[in-house]
Amino acid sequence: MTLKTIDLFAGAGGLTLGFALAGQAKGGPEFDTVFAVEHDSAAARTFKTNFGAHVYDGDIEFFEVDQYPDADVIVGGPPCQGFSPLGRDRDDESRAGLNGLWEHYLNAVLKVQPRAFVIENVPEFQKSAQFNELLHRMGTDPFLSQFGFNYGVLNAADYGVPQNRRRGIFVAVRNAEVPWPPPPTHGEDRGAAYATVHDAIADLPKEPTTDQPRMADDGSQDLHIKRNPTAKSLERYKTIPKGGNRFDLMRKRPDITPDCWLNKPTGTTDVMGRMWWDRPSPTIRTEFYKPEKGRYLHPVHHRPITHREAARIQTFPDNFIFEGTKIEVARQIGNAVPPLLGKALAEFVADLLHG
Repeated sequence: MTLKTIDLFAGAGGLTLGFALAGQAKGGPEFDTVFAVEHDSAAARTFKTNFGAHVYDGDIEFFEVDQYPDADVIVGGPPCQGFSPLGRDRDDESRAGLNGLWEHYLNAVLKVQPRAFVIENVPEFQKSAQFNELLHRMGTDPFLSQFGFNYGVLNAADYGVPQNRRRGIFVAVRNAEVPWPPPPTHGEDRGAAYATVHDAIADLPKEPTTDQPRMADDGSQDLHIKRNPTAKSLERYKTIPKGGNRFDLMRKRPDITPDCWLNKPTGTTDVMGRMWWDRPSPTIRTEFYKPEKGRYLHPVHHRPITHREAARIQTFPDNFIFEGTKIEVARQIGNAVPPLLGKALAEFVADLLHG
């Protein structure tokens, strides 16, 4: 059986890839993505390259709702910066614009009338007035009230992703009860240990192999991208021990510690942090190649993780092709839903649709 899927605010396609992986599992339904919306042009190109689906590469506000094709499932992650603590410095107007994008998602649901839909966002969305409005509409709209639904915050590490990444997930299925949470597969007493940074990247070369995204003659993509740190930056990297952070730098080498850190003796514990081999990584964000932004130093090598390593930690396979500059690719990687989390959600939805 094939279920047609639409991906809204699709990014590079982490959710769509997860649904595709679920469809490849023995006995599961096939998920065929027939349409996507993504306003970032590089991410839209990535989606087209990997999935071949038609993509509207523009702002969803300007897409005519009558043009959505029929589909069984709608998935997507409305932009989260307006809800995220990382977006707290935005002005009220820009926050309101970002926060309102979930309504365009809901308009698509009302037009297409799928059998199920999944919304992914930052955990803070589920504490917002906008989320309360979504819950209100689920109970009062004649079509939406046909859906059973449930929601909560899931950690991607519980579903085989070598990364602690907490996301707010909302799942709705027509004419079905939705239990919660989707059954975790990894962790203590769950049949499989948490996937670790070592599992994801230990086989990659010590030294990066390119300075930009590069296609090889065999059709593969080299994303093992190097940086060119200054001598002082390299000394900083060498000072950070296993699992250490900026406080080790402040204690051991105050002479090469930036004044802004010396003047801030508490907080921001992940800054200039080194990952652990034997644990899931911290959340991969869009500037993972900058150690001053988080715990992004390689567990043993004196450098930040590369784009290939970040993509591996996000569970993108090596044959997935990212389009764009190295900054655009990094943004796609950091913003993506980990495909293995998407796979778990797809299997959960498929079971409810056929259960």
